[in-house]
Amino acid sequence: MSDELKSSTPQTPGVEPSVSRSTVPVWIIVLMLLLLFLGMVYFDHHGGWFDSQVYGPYASAEELELYQPKSGAAAVLALGKQKYEQNCGICHGVDGMGKPGQAPALAGSELVNAKGFHRLTMIPLAGLNGPLQVDGKAWNMAMAPMGAALSDADLAAVLTYIRNSWGNQAGAVTADDVKPIRASMGARPQPLSGEQLKAMPE
Repeated sequence: MSDELKSSTPQTPGVEPSVSRSTVPVWIIVLMLLLLFLGMVYFDHHGGWFDSQVYGPYASAEELELYQPKSGAAAVLALGKQKYEQNCGICHGVDGMGKPGQAPALAGSELVNAKGFHRLTMIPLAGLNGPLQVDGKAWNMAMAPMGAALSDADLAAVLTYIRNSWGNQAGAVTADDVKPIRASMGARPQPLSGEQLKAMPE
């Protein structure tokens, strides 16, 4: 060891050198926590385990059920429910209970649960206007032909859904059932009146 180094190193005769402890600066702890947090955020956004395209596309169990593959009668009812809520539910209610002064209930309706479906099919195809008695209650209807723009298959699914929901227990309606009824209408410029609907065969 050089004389210069010896002179610059403090020495106490007869005392062993020791190691002292000092606290870690707070800014280093904060920096480590910040880096850990940023790493977790990065992993959350880029890691496959938490990819929102895989784990976050549905808002509820009902929405998830809607998109599950179905076949047969279940597929028809699922399609009917979707089209009903898009086209009819705003007035008749998604629960089929109707709205006072606006649209009659479909749940438990004699017209819905009738053995035939001719009149029930004509209503969404042609629309209704004027006074009408529905299940003993007087209504002044102003219903647009909400089903005229639907395909035969979609309208049949809606009618099947209505006839088998909210306690209703009636038969299914098929696209082949709707097609001749639509053809029999021709070019109808005006909606049906209550009397015209009542005079139609079931």
